[in-house]
Amino acid sequence: MSELPPTTSVKRWLVTTNHKDIGILYTITALFFLLFGGVLALLIRVQLWDPANQVLSGLAYNEAVTAHGLIMVFWFLSPFGFGFANYFVPLQIGADDLAFPRLNALSYWMYLFSGILLGISFFQGGTLNAGWTMYAPLNVPMYTPSIGSTGAVLALAMFVIGVTASTVNFLTSIHHSRAEGMGIMDMPMFTWSMLATVWMMLFAFAALLAVGLILASDRVLGSVYFSATEGGSLLWGHLFWFFGHPEVYIVFFPALGAMLELFQTFSGRRLVGRKWVIISICLISVQSFLVWMHHMFLTTINLEIKTLMMATTIGISLPFDLVVFSLIYTLIKGRIQFTTPFLFAFGALLLFILGGITGVFLGAIVLDYEFRGTYWVVAHFHYVMFGGATALFGAAYYWFPKMTGKMYDELLGKIHFIIFFVGFNAVYFSMFLGWETPRRVFEYNPAFQIYHQIGTIGAFLLGFSFFIMFYNFAKSYVSGPDAGANPWDYSRTAEWAVPSPPPLENWSNRPSYASGKLEFVKDYVPDGGPAVKTDDNGDVATDGGDSHSAHITEYPYWDKHPSHASIWPLTLSLALGVLFLGLSGFHDNVVFELGESLAATTVTISNPVYPLLTVVGLVGLVGSGVKWGLEDFYAPPTEFAERWPFNGVEKVKLGMWFFLASDVIVFGAFLSAAIFVRYNAGWMTWEPLTESLPGLINTFVLITSSFTVILALVAAHRKSRQGILASLGATILLGFTFLAIKLWEWNHEIFDRGVTIAQNAHGDPVQASIYYVTTGLHGIHVVIGLVIAIFLFVRAYQGHYLEDERPIEYFGLYWHFVDIVWVFIFPLFYLF
Repeated sequence: MSELPPTTSVKRWLVTTNHKDIGILYTITALFFLLFGGVLALLIRVQLWDPANQVLSGLAYNEAVTAHGLIMVFWFLSPFGFGFANYFVPLQIGADDLAFPRLNALSYWMYLFSGILLGISFFQGGTLNAGWTMYAPLNVPMYTPSIGSTGAVLALAMFVIGVTASTVNFLTSIHHSRAEGMGIMDMPMFTWSMLATVWMMLFAFAALLAVGLILASDRVLGSVYFSATEGGSLLWGHLFWFFGHPEVYIVFFPALGAMLELFQTFSGRRLVGRKWVIISICLISVQSFLVWMHHMFLTTINLEIKTLMMATTIGISLPFDLVVFSLIYTLIKGRIQFTTPFLFAFGALLLFILGGITGVFLGAIVLDYEFRGTYWVVAHFHYVMFGGATALFGAAYYWFPKMTGKMYDELLGKIHFIIFFVGFNAVYFSMFLGWETPRRVFEYNPAFQIYHQIGTIGAFLLGFSFFIMFYNFAKSYVSGPDAGANPWDYSRTAEWAVPSPPPLENWSNRPSYASGKLEFVKDYVPDGGPAVKTDDNGDVATDGGDSHSAHITEYPYWDKHPSHASIWPLTLSLALGVLFLGLSGFHDNVVFELGESLAATTVTISNPVYPLLTVVGLVGLVGSGVKWGLEDFYAPPTEFAERWPFNGVEKVKLGMWFFLASDVIVFGAFLSAAIFVRYNAGWMTWEPLTESLPGLINTFVLITSSFTVILALVAAHRKSRQGILASLGATILLGFTFLAIKLWEWNHEIFDRGVTIAQNAHGDPVQASIYYVTTGLHGIHVVIGLVIAIFLFVRAYQGHYLEDERPIEYFGLYWHFVDIVWVFIFPLFYLF
């Protein structure tokens, strides 16, 4: 399946991999979650109308607060920005599509089904009620025992898996597919903001995935990371906030990019200090990972480190100051057009400035002791996150003509902004006035009632404003005036150079900036050869473009038409969702039964349907993955493109590098957690939990398997089918040998020594948890590698990889990484 059905067909939206379709799906789904989270917010505000209100029970109120926070942060704000990024980043950089269209579709379906899982959790005995930050030990089964709580954790893990796919895709696309002549500093500001966003996401969300998997292990398997150690809450804080603080900028940067574009367009002036704004964005991205502990000022971290974190917190505000001044000076020197998009962008700037200033208060240790846990934090958080994201609503109006070919109603747009802005400040500024109210508590001091009532009225105004927007867009889409290719006077990015909406493959001729401005080049295609660059006279260019032979070598399927449809991203995501739904039913209460020499852990299954769902999901996952690999799907690389700083790196290899960089953080978080827990328990009080000989043997087994993968690549290069089969067969055999030794080792520990995942007859139970969970995660990576190796073996037997050995090379990168990780695991758990 490669051709797309028409847009009027439901099938199109189930199988599409086109970046514009995926962008529309992201945007519409994010707006649905805005309504979902908004309804929960209104329930919260109704409860707060009176300190004695009992519209919701205490448990239901906590669930509403938690779900509202999770939905708005994860399922609305970021995906809303990524809807526009999916649609417009390829257009702005002159690409036909994102680098991996199926991966793009996969990220969307992962996002959708993870949100459905979160919704289902409400009907599994109640969803998570520990707050959106899910602090330990509130997140463990003792305090949140419902199956729905586990379902919510697994939904978040699935969401992050989809985010990882999207991150790898955007990084590869921006670094590999920029139009000829578009240097990294020449990119539009929205694309620049998205580049910084996905670089932060690559590392921040990997940390969240790690801590989510650890928490899921505590809830599903019964490990005791966050419940059986005094440092469990501190460990959660470090891992979560290493993600949590960059997340503020991950949410804000897409809105900032839209704000920068809108200020330029509607002031009629190029951004003042553009180079310094880009440098500031880079500095903020790096600094965002260095300030996470300012969220932990109330913990037992020593004062010297807290003081250092206070200094870095103040420091990160400085590049933001430069960005704000750049925006202000751009307006001062421009000719402002007060359109709806500009009003939202300007309003976002005002709201973010207030949010930033109030955040500086929280960056001071002494003031943080006073404000922490109060509505001051809630107000500041919303002014930064939701206030900054206000620019995205301006982006919706700005790009609506391009996405639909219709103009919106300007009067309704301005009415929407006025009601939105008034409602926003009513609901959130009133929180500053009643800041002494404890957050997440609905029984408050009656002296603050007036502020909460103003906030409730403002919340309903804010909610009503969005229905004006929905009506405006729906009416305009049906009967609005035609927009034309470019309805704005001073727009300056490439998406406005194509019809509205853009054609399926974006460009009729190849976009190029080689002359210093946007031009469209018609490439010459000789008989039997790929596209060749031509000059203005139509003659073949000789300016260093790909030669015919080099092009054939790198892109052997040059004559195939690009594919735009695949059902397997949908089925694979659905299968993972079913698998996680099944796992959520493995009861979170773990029973310890001690025999004479056996400590057995029993995981209770609350409903027999859950094991069936787990099996169905696992089979569907493997089956969909195999079908994905067999599908004849062609996504051609951009032939003539700027690829700094990855010149000469093929796009799939580059994508694999980015994925492995993310996986480094995942394993780094697991190993750091192990070191942290051991240090907290007393480093020298732990003896190695298991004998070193099995680990030593497995180390040699894995190192040897890396060597056999190299031999397989050499055999493919020499076009030796027998050599490929022998080398891959040896790799598979060694992989199964590793797993067999590991299973024997686990069996020996459990049944001979009485050491289970949560019970250690010879020492600290958490030592057993980190041993089983960390080596188990590595074992899962080995299993995934073996599935891929078997797939490659079967395909090699059928005669593949003799002309194109790259799949074996990509597998080798993954397998070598898995082996390197074991080199770190072995001394940590078997020797020290």
